[in-house]
Parts: sequence; structure tokens; C-alpha cells
Amino acid sequence: MDDLLAARATMGFSLGFHIVFAAVGMTMPFLMSAAHYRYLTRRDPVYLELTRMWMKGVAILFAVGAVSGTVLSFELGLLWPGFMRHAGAIIGMPFSWEGTAFFLEAIAIGLFLYGWKRMPPWWHWFAGLMVGVSGFASGIFVVAANAWMNSPTGFDWVDGAALNVDPVAAMFNRAWLHQSLHMQLAALQAVGFAVGGIHAWLLLRGRAPDLNRKALKIAMLLGAIASLLQPFAGHFAGERVAALQPAKLAAIEGHFTTSTWAPLTLGGIPDAEAREMKGGWKIPGLLSLLAHRDPRAEVIGLDRFPRDEWPPLVVTHVAFQIMVAIGSLLALLGACHLWLRRRAAFPRWYLWTLVGAAPLGLIAMEAGWVVTEVGRQPWIIYGILKTKDAVTPVPGMVYHFWLFLILYLGLAAATAWLLHRQIRAAHSKFGG
Repeated sequence: MDDLLAARATMGFSLGFHIVFAAVGMTMPFLMSAAHYRYLTRRDPVYLELTRMWMKGVAILFAVGAVSGTVLSFELGLLWPGFMRHAGAIIGMPFSWEGTAFFLEAIAIGLFLYGWKRMPPWWHWFAGLMVGVSGFASGIFVVAANAWMNSPTGFDWVDGAALNVDPVAAMFNRAWLHQSLHMQLAALQAVGFAVGGIHAWLLLRGRAPDLNRKALKIAMLLGAIASLLQPFAGHFAGERVAALQPAKLAAIEGHFTTSTWAPLTLGGIPDAEAREMKGGWKIPGLLSLLAHRDPRAEVIGLDRFPRDEWPPLVVTHVAFQIMVAIGSLLALLGACHLWLRRRAAFPRWYLWTLVGAAPLGLIAMEAGWVVTEVGRQPWIIYGILKTKDAVTPVPGMVYHFWLFLILYLGLAAATAWLLHRQIRAAHSKFGG
């Protein structure tokens, strides 16, 4: 493994790890607040216990997310000094705003954790809600910085240097809206289904049925709504990618030749040497329709770009297919939940389906980030700075990769053990 690949693998693994905890940190406080709201309005002790159980999970995951996010900040400077030299002054604003949102989130979670019987009940509830709101804002600011890498604006590039920097224009670049919308819905969907699947499993085992049924309904309502909105957000994102990053769209679809009536390919594997898709089912004109709202529209192919500027085709195409397939399945399950949720008890087949679907939203989210990041290659700043020109010149990055791999795996194991312990403690109070 050479140093460039090791640096990319380290950043990719760190980001892939952190994104799970970022998504949970944005979403779980809303589930916690929903349970708390139900307790305050109905005085049902089950909702109080559910609030406390989720609260402890939020605290654990907040700590892990803070650690993994801090590591990512250091890695940007340590692994990619060429990127930070050019980008630091341009996208410093969203990172500083993300830091502000993080501090607000930390204050809010402290108030909620230690505010029981010390704050008026509804102010206490509001503090819990603000944990989710500030976490959501933090996620939007980070995604805005990443969106700038895909659609760099807010500066003039003169002789290899950024001049006339406008940080507001850089933050609210042409990609920030669709990326933020797509990512935030993905977080709600992934965590809603993951939590719903866990409580479905506990229901099937007969553990604290009242607690788990109520938990499942709260989590799956959020996941179902997000899953039904996600296809529209994904379509909007696809249109923007077609306009802003045509090479990425061509790699996603294995579209080698610029053409009208461009087909959408389901499945298949792109063959870069033969410059064609191997296998798959082509639907004529559908790619043109989805990208430009006209089946006769021209879709730019990979033939318009130098061969050394093509993204990795197989990885990008397969990751996109995984994301779309899972998203479609979860949308179907979301509609199914809205149909079944009024029943007194969920059918066992539905509970088993939720158990199987529990990790799928997280897998789709990871696949989506693979499309976003790998599909931008070989650029770290699209069209301006290549990844190979931004990596650190310091040798030995492979040791850095293995060190962080071991540390993250240990952190993941400790987190799973703590969460399992909290779930068992909560269920023991209900005879589960």
C-alpha cells in the first residue's frame, strides 16, 4: 500500500466510522424528545423509562462522535496539508459554525442529563430537543464544507492560489442544498430503521413488550417519513450532479459515450477498457429524463474527459446501485409501517423484516458517501486540485492507517458493550 492509498484509506475509514455516530447523534435526540413529550403529555411511566434509556444512549454516542470527529479534524491537517493550504481560508466559516453548533449541543446535553427535577419540565424537554437541533445544524455545516469540495466557489483561482475569497458564497455553494438535504434524510432514515429493528428483535424475544412496542412506533414513524421523502431528495441531488459534476454522473451510470436518449442501467459492471457496460438492464431515455427532465436531452459521457480524470468506475457504480436498491426497499417498508402502525400488535413477519432491515439504512448511507467521495476522484477540490497533489509528503502512512484501524475497532467494541448494558438495565425494570 503506497502512502497516497494509505492516506486515502485512513481518511475513508475514519469518515466511514464517524458518519455512523454523526447520524445517530443527529437523530437519537429527536427520538428521545418524542418519548419525553409523550411522557409529559400522558404521564405514562413507560415513556419516562424509554426517555431515560435513549438519553443514556445519546450521551454515550455523543462522546464517541466527539472523539471520532476530533480525529477527523486533525487528519485533515496531517494527511492533506496541500488541501488545507488552499481551502482553509475558504471553508473555515462552515467549520467554525459547526464548532459553535457542537458547543451548543454539548451545553444542551449537559442541561438535559443533569436537569431532571432541577428545571421546569417543559424547559427540560426543550433542552433535549435542542440537542437534536444543534446536532442537525452541525451536520449541515460539515456537509456544506464537503459540498464546496464538489462545487468550489467563492474565490478566484489565479496562478495556483485562491484570491478574492468570499466565505459566505463558498459555504452556500451550488451543492450544499442537495447534499445537506440528502444526508440529513439519510441520517433520519438510517437511524429510524436501525432503532426500529433493534426494538423489533426485542419484541420477538418477548422482552418488555409495552416499552419496545412504543419505542418501535416512535423510531419507525421517523424512519418511514424520511424513507418516503428520500427518493425525491435523491432525484434532486441527481439533477444537480448532472449539472455540476457530469463526470461523476457518467461514472455512476457507466455512461461512456455522450448521447441523447441516454439509457439508465440497472445492475451491470462498467468495463473501462472496453468502454461499455457489461450486463445490466438498460432503460432507453430514462437517464436523460432523470438528469435533465427530457428523454431526448444529451447526457455527457466519459468520452468528454481525459482518461486520467475518470473516477473509479466499478466502485462508484456499484455503491450507487446499492444505495438506490436499499433506498427503494426502505421506502416500501416505510409505506408498510404507516399502513400497519394503527394495529394493536405488529405481525411477526413484519417484525422479522424490520430486524433484517435494521442495518440497511446505515449501509445505504455509507454507500452514498462512497459515491460522493470516490466519484469526485481524482480531484480533492473538483476541477482545481488533485488528491495526489494534496497528500502529505511524510512517509509511513501505512502505519498510521493500521494504528487508527485498531483504535477505531476497539472504540466500536466498547461502544457496543456500553449500549448493550444500558438496554439490559432498562429492560430489567420491566421484567425483560
